[in-house]
Amino acid sequence: MRDPPSPPIFLELAELARSLAHPHRLALLEHVSQGERAVERLAELTGLSMANASQHLQHLRRAGLVQTRRDGKRVLYRLAEGPVEALLAALRRQVEHARGEVRRLVADSLDRRERLEAVSRETLLALMQAEGVTLLDVRPEDEFAQGHLPGALNIPVEELERRLAELPRDQEIVAYCRGPYCVLSVDAVAALRARGLRARRLEDGFPDWKAAGLPVEAA
Repeated sequence: MRDPPSPPIFLELAELARSLAHPHRLALLEHVSQGERAVERLAELTGLSMANASQHLQHLRRAGLVQTRRDGKRVLYRLAEGPVEALLAALRRQVEHARGEVRRLVADSLDRRERLEAVSRETLLALMQAEGVTLLDVRPEDEFAQGHLPGALNIPVEELERRLAELPRDQEIVAYCRGPYCVLSVDAVAALRARGLRARRLEDGFPDWKAAGLPVEAA
């Protein structure tokens, strides 16, 4: 006996799941969630060839997950309207919930106890309201320009050593980057603590902050 036909909504959900069922596409979405990007930059960030990156981006565009616009000869990608950032955050939370070993493996690979001392969004908001924290965005400058936490100072992690004088010694520093598995803020916190500065990291990153509807700024 034949199975009954699936309701149309389930067919659409299955098609969306197929569109996301590739690690390269998820990586591209994570980078697009930082802000509008040219395909050349996305290929560079993900280590893909231009042709491969373009193919995956076109698939995401057909699925309604990204949108494009032309800037001269360049094609720029941005997240589509709708809760795409929230969808990515929900996928991460589900993986962590269903497979607690992922968190342990990541913690082992990072090999930093700072991960266990991460600051929640709620705690950071309280610190910001009390003006008791310096926010440090350690992502590249172009990502910072697309959007960042209010009042954050941008020092890419590779510039941290020579720009330490820009950071206060009498206030706690909270570093953040692209997301909960981004090692940039972990490395930054380790470097700051090694130099006697009080530092912790945000438990997630800018895309999660933005997806939660919290205030952001852009250059």
